[in-house]
Amino acid sequence: MTNLANGIESAERGAAAAITADIRDRADPALVRADRVEQLYSQLPLAMVSTIVVGVIASMELHEGRLIELVLFWGGLLALVVVLHALLYMGYRTDAKRHENTAQWLRWLGIGAFAAGATWGFAAAVFFPSHADERQVFLAFLLAGVLSGGIPMYAASWPIFAAYAAAIALPFTYVLATFGNRLFAEIALLIPLFYGVSVAIAFRLNGVFVSGYRLRHAYQRQLVELQEARRQIEASGRKLALFAERSPIAVLELDAQGTIHEMNHAAELLFGYAAAELIGQSARRLVKPKYHPDFERDWGQLMKTRTPLAGVKVRNPRRDGIDVVCEWTVTPLVNADAQLLAVIAQGRDITAQLEAERMKKEFTSTLSHELRTPLTSIIGSLQLINAGVLGEVPKDVTELTEVAERNGQRLLDLINDILDIEKIESGKLTLNPEPIRLDELVREAMLLNKGFGDRFKVRFQPRGELSAEQVTGDHKRLLQVMTNLLSNAAKFSPEGEVVEISTEPAAGGVRVAVHDRGPGIPEAFRARMFGRFSQADSTTSRQKGGTGLGLAICKRLVEMMHGHIGFQDRDGGGTTFWFDLPRHA
Repeated sequence: MTNLANGIESAERGAAAAITADIRDRADPALVRADRVEQLYSQLPLAMVSTIVVGVIASMELHEGRLIELVLFWGGLLALVVVLHALLYMGYRTDAKRHENTAQWLRWLGIGAFAAGATWGFAAAVFFPSHADERQVFLAFLLAGVLSGGIPMYAASWPIFAAYAAAIALPFTYVLATFGNRLFAEIALLIPLFYGVSVAIAFRLNGVFVSGYRLRHAYQRQLVELQEARRQIEASGRKLALFAERSPIAVLELDAQGTIHEMNHAAELLFGYAAAELIGQSARRLVKPKYHPDFERDWGQLMKTRTPLAGVKVRNPRRDGIDVVCEWTVTPLVNADAQLLAVIAQGRDITAQLEAERMKKEFTSTLSHELRTPLTSIIGSLQLINAGVLGEVPKDVTELTEVAERNGQRLLDLINDILDIEKIESGKLTLNPEPIRLDELVREAMLLNKGFGDRFKVRFQPRGELSAEQVTGDHKRLLQVMTNLLSNAAKFSPEGEVVEISTEPAAGGVRVAVHDRGPGIPEAFRARMFGRFSQADSTTSRQKGGTGLGLAICKRLVEMMHGHIGFQDRDGGGTTFWFDLPRHA
């Protein structure tokens, strides 16, 4: 317990020291000194009045026939000091730049304080030895009072008090020490002690004054900063309120219990309720009753984790009984102390969007199927004609039928690619994973695409020895990936060149790479390489064929088989496309 108490005390001292240091850093030293000088000069009128009253009383008590000239001389000195202090005070008050010249006004006040102390010290040196016991006691009491009265008068600057008190104490000490009386000599030894104690008190008071002035200026600055922060917060609050009010999406403010506190106009339009009808109600009112248990579970999990949710699709009932599908983003607002301030829910109606996507997919699928059936028959018929099954065909007719066959096949490839993309994105494409030897896969792909390479006068060949390792994947879809990569390499390689296929180890699997000798990938196109309908050079694509879907399909198929696909510049020119697959366990 003692160690705990000591630890707490040390922590408190450390915190206090940190606060003090912060205040010291934030307070302007020039402003603090200006406040000290202002405090000192504000005491001058009281000091002058006190000096006059005490001086008159002392003159009436000390005057005697043989000392009347000294009393008058001393009174004149005292009056001169008072007049100089009055002029000093008037000059300070009339100086428009006094807060900029604080050092100079402090020096002048120090000189004036020393002069006042020296005048009282003169009285001690002259009048104490010249009077009997009663007046000596009076004079000693008077000097002690004048010296003590200087503490509150000059406490805002302890060096000034030290000079003032020294001018009184030193002559009085000397007189007592040389008077020839043992008691007075002993008192003379106590006067420096009394002086030191008085200076120490003035020093502590000076520290209190300085700390107070620093605190005041620091807090004034903090108040200014707080006011500025308040204005900024109010401006931000107005902006946020305006943003929420004018936002085209529904915005709800909820508490930890799911009670609605605020909602914007878009939310009123979405649900068909006025804000006054829903504010104060539970958000469960916007969820169909049969989904309330799910709502309670998900809300409890949200309050537990305080993690924002995005893309949450909920079927919400409207006031008119129609259900709308909304996509919600739910964000808990938590302060620095981990306290929940509010929950902001932002939602938009995606019913029309989902319906449009469904219709688009149905249209695409139906159109593709309806086109593919007659197109297959047309291509088959053209192939029979071109193969000479129906007899000899004139050369001019053969050229036309070959063009028709190529374009029909191109159209069929496009339809198949569109169907594959739609299946992948809708989640309807299923894979049949099995162990596949890479060398067999590569050789099969080269054989199947040999005719395509011959068409563009490009040869396919392995680079080095092909790996016999096995990977896990769908055989048909891997051949599709290889076909897309090989066909692209053949189309964009110069005639007579060789497209190389290599296999090599990769991180956690095996890499298959296709190296072409084409013109390379433009820098501006690299970020869109695997996007849908992306083609680097549309002119080349029109000349050599291509849908812009092949690489997009490759990327999705490889990722579905837990692999990665990419490309890089080939040494010596051209591009290398690669894909990594995990080894078969």
